[in-house]
Amino acid sequence: MRVGVLLNERGGADALDKLADDVRRAADDGFSSAWISQIFGVDALTALAVAGRGVPGIELGTAVVPTYPRHPAVMAQQARTAALALEGRLTLGIGLSHKIVIEDMYGYDYGRPLRHMDEYLSVLLPLLSGENASFKGETLQGSIGLSVPNEGRVPVLLAALGPKMLKLAGERAGGTVPWMTGPVTVREHIAPTIRAAAEAAGRAEPRIVCALPTCVTSDPERAREQAAKTFEMYGHLPSYRAMMDREGVDGPADLAVVGDEDAVAARLEELAEAGVTDFVAAGFMPGGDRERTRRFLRSAAAR
Repeated sequence: MRVGVLLNERGGADALDKLADDVRRAADDGFSSAWISQIFGVDALTALAVAGRGVPGIELGTAVVPTYPRHPAVMAQQARTAALALEGRLTLGIGLSHKIVIEDMYGYDYGRPLRHMDEYLSVLLPLLSGENASFKGETLQGSIGLSVPNEGRVPVLLAALGPKMLKLAGERAGGTVPWMTGPVTVREHIAPTIRAAAEAAGRAEPRIVCALPTCVTSDPERAREQAAKTFEMYGHLPSYRAMMDREGVDGPADLAVVGDEDAVAARLEELAEAGVTDFVAAGFMPGGDRERTRRFLRSAAAR
């Protein structure tokens, strides 16, 4: 199981300089990948293109960019431009986001998410492979080609949790990038569903890039209390709530990978045995715990 890190969003006029330092440090520390979320701060693809340019030897990914606000041709053009800047080290993670964001904030119809994603991929995937797209569906259409001078295809992962979306990810994408999903859910639901779909479609075994809050500490109770506060909102979003119920936990604090070095190592081993191909650590504690967590993750990445 490869080990990567989720980069924290940076603020201030020098946000991109700080992010560039974070990317370089992640590469120097030996992590296989570094990821950034697309929320309401800097644009993830633009930020990675700027911050990751000239930092070799590390995969850079989005986890994830919402699809609804960007036509798939626009997404493909931006992703291919970012991949060009990063010399082919970009992995494009995309997802539906949530009804509260797409309908209440952006004003788009969130009524047919599976149909939307399936049709979105019908335009996006050919363009990411350097081919022309010609598709007319029920939710979108695209007849276009791009001239960005990439070498090779930009890989795509879906933020897939439900069985139908996991099936789609296995059939058409390179895997899934779940957040707030524990080992029981991966072992019993995500891994078998997506692998069966990929096998039936004659595709390679899919990646399962699992991101979770992580803290190596001597005070796990305090860390879980902080996780409960920091990640509280995810316990109320329907898609994540369904995964927590499937896992049998009360909330995000129960999913956080927390404890001393031995406890966290055991949790990572459990995730690997469940089928996780890439573990992405999201640090959330300050001070000494942050540095202790980083030291542990460096050693885990080197194994």
